[in-house]
Amino acid sequence: MSFHHPLAFWAGGTLLVAGVLSHLPMFLMGRHTGWQMVGMPMDGWMLTGMALIPLGLGLAFHGLMPRLGRMRHLLPAGEAVQFHLADSVGLNREHWKVVAVLVVALTVDVMKPATTGFVIPGLTAEYNISTRSAGWLALVALMGTTVGSLVWGRLADAYGRRAAILLSALMFMGTAICGAMPAFGWNLAMCFLMGASAGGLLPITFTLMAEIIPTAHRGWLLVALGGIGTSAGYLAAAAAATWLEPMFSWRALWLLGLPTGALIILLNRFIPESPRFLSAAGLPQQARAVLAQFSGAVPVAKGDAAEVTIAAVEATCHPAEAGTLLRGAHARIGAGLAMCGIGWGLVTFGFVLWLPVNLVRLGVDADAASALLAQSALLALPGIGLVVWLYHRWSTIRSLVAFIALTALALAAFAVIDLGGLRSVTATTLATAALLVSSGGVIAMLIPYAAEIYPAAVRGTGAGMIAASSKFGGILGAGLGVLGLFEHVALSALAIALAMAVSGLVLARHGVETRGRRLEEIQRALAVAAA
Repeated sequence: MSFHHPLAFWAGGTLLVAGVLSHLPMFLMGRHTGWQMVGMPMDGWMLTGMALIPLGLGLAFHGLMPRLGRMRHLLPAGEAVQFHLADSVGLNREHWKVVAVLVVALTVDVMKPATTGFVIPGLTAEYNISTRSAGWLALVALMGTTVGSLVWGRLADAYGRRAAILLSALMFMGTAICGAMPAFGWNLAMCFLMGASAGGLLPITFTLMAEIIPTAHRGWLLVALGGIGTSAGYLAAAAAATWLEPMFSWRALWLLGLPTGALIILLNRFIPESPRFLSAAGLPQQARAVLAQFSGAVPVAKGDAAEVTIAAVEATCHPAEAGTLLRGAHARIGAGLAMCGIGWGLVTFGFVLWLPVNLVRLGVDADAASALLAQSALLALPGIGLVVWLYHRWSTIRSLVAFIALTALALAAFAVIDLGGLRSVTATTLATAALLVSSGGVIAMLIPYAAEIYPAAVRGTGAGMIAASSKFGGILGAGLGVLGLFEHVALSALAIALAMAVSGLVLARHGVETRGRRLEEIQRALAVAAA
């Protein structure tokens, strides 16, 4: 589906780029002071640019919006869009184009928040603030990702997956001005918006992928997309810090948001709209056109009774009725996924964040502790390969539950070690490796699974809700860390292990198998389970 008002979109994008570029004169003035801008008064160009960015964003947003009246027509009785004609084909050139573009989008998405760690040392020195004060940057970014996941999920269900992705990319570009802010407070505000755009792009990328890729390849490609995109994003952030920071200071890492976001915009011609979104929005002809692009055949045949029933449910489910996700079979699975997401956030942004200090308390030398974490992180990389294989060849829900259980057991092992039962370097090494591998596997499967189980009309909202839960867990982890909870290894480990175990039990009881099933068949199974 093309832009509804292309002139408005490109005019808005131009205004936004002009707003960002108008900050460069002040940034370039910093070359005489080691690229330090702290305390500089904002000049007229900068103030004008700050006004142009929201104006351009709003204009571009208007250009992306389709005709809402056309998007509320119901499918005529018996006129189901035949998704199975595209679900049964092999991967072809069109699929790989989408995969490549979405890998780029996810890499850019991960790269933006990943630069926070590289930015903080230079930022604290320039603004003359403590490390604890600089920690607000990460916390505010997590808050932004939580809000962004929820808001963008709803936008994707209301206006389309492609529109949400492009809007997120535009916000990436706009928040690049964080690199030219002369005061720490402005950095916090821009970091929140940056987090919102990053949090929104992640679940929508998985949602679009789930609705485009054929059934036989959907699972493993979703998990692989997350693993490759995440790794590439962190590598890109590290490379940018290595090459650019010595020449242009930490500010250059934020300014990269302009070219990286623009890259996604330039690749927009290779980002199709989801045929399932189009069908649920009451645009069956457009849905068939997209399906023909990926299958090579126009799916016009009539469906059987079950197919028509699912299509009718999909078409009548309005994004405003997202509250239905809180009832029935979806609510039970969603509760398990959300609890798992919160637990993962507590592990990653709480327990693991304090692990270097706690390893020393458990008897591991400080240098050895850093080496141990590095080695365990390397083990997590082939662990993603195992996750992809299990998710594709064994079972989606059982694989997720198994890695949740392994995470809980690894945390329990830390509790035993702390209480003196198994205090040794070998036991600590095994527990650390198991925790990083298992938690990495959990997040690799969590959002892909969420993108498979929700109806098309609220799939973005559901995936965004689960993505937000993991970020909310990170906020809790950061807050509890400040309160000192993670200084008590056994207590914190057992508390998080209990939450993970409960989420695993809920998913083992109520989760449905998605491996080898078309998305419409998954909804049929959930409807039967709820009956």
